[in-house]
Amino acid sequence: MNLTDVEIAQRIDLSAVRADDDEGSIRALVAAACKYHCHLVTILPSHTLLVKALLREAGQDGSSILVGGNVGFPSGGQSTRIKAAETRELVHMGCGEIDMVINIAWLLSGREDYVLQDILGVVDIAKEIVPGTLVKVILECHHLNADQIRRGCDLCIEAGADFVKTGTGWAPTGATLENIALIKAHVGDTIAIKASGGIRDKGTLLEMHRLGAVRFGIGLRWIDSIFANGKTLT
Repeated sequence: MNLTDVEIAQRIDLSAVRADDDEGSIRALVAAACKYHCHLVTILPSHTLLVKALLREAGQDGSSILVGGNVGFPSGGQSTRIKAAETRELVHMGCGEIDMVINIAWLLSGREDYVLQDILGVVDIAKEIVPGTLVKVILECHHLNADQIRRGCDLCIEAGADFVKTGTGWAPTGATLENIALIKAHVGDTIAIKASGGIRDKGTLLEMHRLGAVRFGIGLRWIDSIFANGKTLT
């Protein structure tokens, strides 16, 4: 399958989610998303209303470039009640998609019942408020072995999530070719895959697409390198 730059951009969630991403970074994020026509911009929750305002100023009505909300960033260690409340607030503020971090420690501890309820607490609220809201669940694969990644995928599917996602971008690794291949081999077409955390160039994005990822989390610092040569991916 050939992907044009336009098609690539429509698969990109452009992010500025570092602790030091200040207002200047957020303005640059929106400008880059408008320049490349990205699918979505995603930020830490406190920047949500600023991003909404900047998109309106840029002539975006919220349907051409969506705003993504991050729940439980970056550790996933918040209580399920707090994650549900955060989801409710973000959806009411106009976030069209939600990316949540699982409770990594619970998964590592084998408390899969807790992990399932944690995901359900976000999925149910998001889809109750605005039916059809997409929920992407971040496994933070860097901290998990292969069996834990597979089991995390199973819990995402059981909870009714729309995507399984590799990482927040805060861990040392996230979207590796091995992780994408592992997840795709396990889930098939049962749930979509978002590759995020460590994608720095078009070649990597292309290979992850070939392996089964359909959405890509790209940090603001790397977006120009994705489109640097202006060539069509094949």
